[in-house]
Amino acid sequence: MNDENPPPGAPPPPSPGNTSYGRVVAGAVGGVFLFVLINAVVEVGPLRVGRPAVLQVAMPLLLLAAAFGGGGYLVKTSASDSGRKGLGLGLMIGWALVSILSAGWCTGLNPAYYG
Repeated sequence: MNDENPPPGAPPPPSPGNTSYGRVVAGAVGGVFLFVLINAVVEVGPLRVGRPAVLQVAMPLLLLAAAFGGGGYLVKTSASDSGRKGLGLGLMIGWALVSILSAGWCTGLNPAYYG
C-alpha cells in the first residue's frame, strides 16, 4: 500500500501550515491565568503601602500595557506559533474578565477607585 495516499474514506493528513486550534485555546487559558497572576502582584504592592495617588494612576496603566500592549504584540508577531497567539489573546481576555467580574475595581476602571 502507498503511504503517500490515504485509503478511500480516510481524512486527509494535516497540512504543515494548518493552525492548531488546541494550542491557541490552551495558550488563551494560560494567558487568562497569567493576567490574573499579574493583576494580583500589581494590586498587592499598593495595598500594602496605602495606595498613594501615583500608584492609583500607574496601576491601571501598567495593567493595560501588560494586557493590550504585550498581548497585542504576541498576537501580531506569532504567525508561526499558535501558542503565543493564544497567550496574547488570553492576556486581553483576562483583562476583560477581571474588569467585568470585579466591576472595574481590580483594573482601575471603577471611578470610586480614585475617590
